[in-house]
Amino acid sequence: MSATPPADLTGSTSSTEAGAPRPARSQRASRQKGSRGRLLRRILLGLLVLILVALAGGYLYAKPLLLTATGYAAHNACAVPGVAGRTDDPAGDLPPNPLVPYLKSNPSSDRSSVSSSIFGFLAGQTAYYNDKAGCTLGAPLTAYGPLTPVTSAKNPVATAPAPTPKPAVAAALATAFGDDLDAAKKKALGTRGIVVLKDGALVGERYGDGFSSSTPQLGWSMAKSVTNLLVGRLVQQGKISVSDAKLRPEWTDDRAAITIDQLMRMTSGLAWDETYDLGTPITAMLYLEPDMGGYVAKQPLAHPVGTYQQYSSGSTNVLCSVLRAKTGVGPDLPRKELLAPLGLSSAVWETDTTGLPVCSSYLWATPRDWAAIGQFALQDGQWGGEQLLPSGWMASSTVAQAVAKTEDPGYAAGWWANRLPDGSLVEPSLPADAYWASGHDGQRIYVVPSEKLVVVRLGFTPTLKGKDVRTVDLVRDLITATR
Repeated sequence: MSATPPADLTGSTSSTEAGAPRPARSQRASRQKGSRGRLLRRILLGLLVLILVALAGGYLYAKPLLLTATGYAAHNACAVPGVAGRTDDPAGDLPPNPLVPYLKSNPSSDRSSVSSSIFGFLAGQTAYYNDKAGCTLGAPLTAYGPLTPVTSAKNPVATAPAPTPKPAVAAALATAFGDDLDAAKKKALGTRGIVVLKDGALVGERYGDGFSSSTPQLGWSMAKSVTNLLVGRLVQQGKISVSDAKLRPEWTDDRAAITIDQLMRMTSGLAWDETYDLGTPITAMLYLEPDMGGYVAKQPLAHPVGTYQQYSSGSTNVLCSVLRAKTGVGPDLPRKELLAPLGLSSAVWETDTTGLPVCSSYLWATPRDWAAIGQFALQDGQWGGEQLLPSGWMASSTVAQAVAKTEDPGYAAGWWANRLPDGSLVEPSLPADAYWASGHDGQRIYVVPSEKLVVVRLGFTPTLKGKDVRTVDLVRDLITATR
């Protein structure tokens, strides 16, 4: 049998007998430790909440800009295969932007829509395809009514045989395609199609890899110039006048003085910012607003009507909302009045979700059909033996008028004029009577009446500006080559 250990001679007891006070101290320490743990958890939870609130606030602040990116991507991913019929990756048509690597685009199983988002779940936008009206952002276009059929029968440019260009013409096209550049610089130049008409005949034509005479390409703001032709058609029929005012029912203040001509010339005075940035009117209109014309009509005056010229895609879209109201025709208006009479069978003019053609930006056509538009302008509206525009329409539409202040020297009524109001030239190397349509990423139609010359250049050139796009040199060289 083992002996029980004796008590300590100093009077202390064993741990079993003297341990009563120690659990109390241990419990207090445990409670203190638990309190500190709970406090730490509360602090961490509070910090987490603050971080989440900051992230949510940052997302909400940046959401308009993110929606611009996803809206652009969704529309592009819908239209490149749907409207243009291309099989390459639509992401190749996205401009350089820090958000591009994080954009995810996913088509529906039947390819009737494409959704794009950041990381696959943030700021999602969806574009819906319609085989007659292209792609709309935000909701499908369902009630567009009967559409006028368009064939190429009235378009001699579309059916012309491929030309055998003169060596000087071929050399001018080679320079415009960057054949003298290394691969990286040639890609940056991004020329995809050129068509040259002289005296109405096709004398030059060339296309980039993956493109042909049958590939529709987006003209961006060249649509503004075509809108001028649409206005001319309606003026010729007596349906409207360029001096018409009181254009929108909500314009009961000084905006009632705005005329159709001022909307074409962008001197309406409506507040606008064409900068593609956070919360600007242009990004809100194109990527957030279902009714683009209605959105622009709500803008207040920033300048007295007719005194200040400011480039505005909004002006062109509110103008087309006026044309719709005056004619009672929606998506079919451009087809009925312009595309069908000219035989522009490849052309697709996309709309917003109300069925309003996006007259500022969203017209697709093959390079040959863009050239036909230029030839129609050169002929002052004569086409197929008919006069489809008022006589002298193009002469008046391509005069840049003097205003008290302009941000855009040379802008006329939807076209850019070479001759400025003071008689000087925007491009001294081109004839004074030259004028052009100009679109984002290097789209151009040049018309030179004195040379009976039309030059179309289409491409994807988001990083080059001015002379680096080589369009002015192209026209100058072709003037010499075709004489």
